[in-house]
Amino acid sequence: MATIQWYPGHMNKARNQLQEKMSLLDVLVEVLDARIPLASRNPMINDLIAKKPHIVILNKADLADPKITESWINYFNKQNTPAIAMDSLHNNNMKRLFQLIKQVAKPKLDRLAEKGASNPTIRIALCGIPNCGKSTVINRLVGKNVAEVGNRPGVTKGQSWLKTSENVQILDTPGILWPKFDDQSVGYKLAAFGAIKETIFHADDVAFYLIDLLKENYPKNLATFARVAVDDYASNPELLLAMTEKYGMRDDYDRFSLFMLQQLRKGKLGRISLDRP
Repeated sequence: MATIQWYPGHMNKARNQLQEKMSLLDVLVEVLDARIPLASRNPMINDLIAKKPHIVILNKADLADPKITESWINYFNKQNTPAIAMDSLHNNNMKRLFQLIKQVAKPKLDRLAEKGASNPTIRIALCGIPNCGKSTVINRLVGKNVAEVGNRPGVTKGQSWLKTSENVQILDTPGILWPKFDDQSVGYKLAAFGAIKETIFHADDVAFYLIDLLKENYPKNLATFARVAVDDYASNPELLLAMTEKYGMRDDYDRFSLFMLQQLRKGKLGRISLDRP
């Protein structure tokens, strides 16, 4: 298994800037990819959270296995971390998110109310890995397209404060990875779902890894997508080449591997979750 690592300089800068602004924040909102909540959870965020009220968004839930997503919500709730499943692309569950933000910020709001403040501003930051849909969540909360959105990692490069109509002020931050993946399966899952720049890894390596996971967890999805009899092929390279030919790409398995990953990200292989609580 080839090593996958990606930690460009702007991510380290973003982490330091976020750490500097933690004292200004009332709530930290962590945006995870519902299909890989564990792999998409930045371990450095735990160091930044300290005692800040904390919410988890399982974004892109419309592309994830609904039963697994429900299990993750229960998992986080048992750890006293409010969690919500969202489909930010289609503006799903935004009202509930505002409610959760105000709920976890209530102790501060109550203290300010005792001092005579009315309608105080709640300051939050949205944190997440690249391409987890964080900018789309921000645009939905603000009610207009203020954060640049793209289907590739590294679109957001700076930090800025944004206003909403709900007395919530948002600190937009770039997607942040961490310097080293101790478990290479994390890097492969992040690559599969578009959190790592495609020039950093070999698409066929990730496709082989994905095929193994699909054989184990979603064999019917793989069989439907493959258009060939999966069990007829003794190895993943043989299967990948057969699929490449079946899709009319001759022997260009690199091209097909990237195509397969792109189809996975779009949900064309079905609602798939590769992490379980």
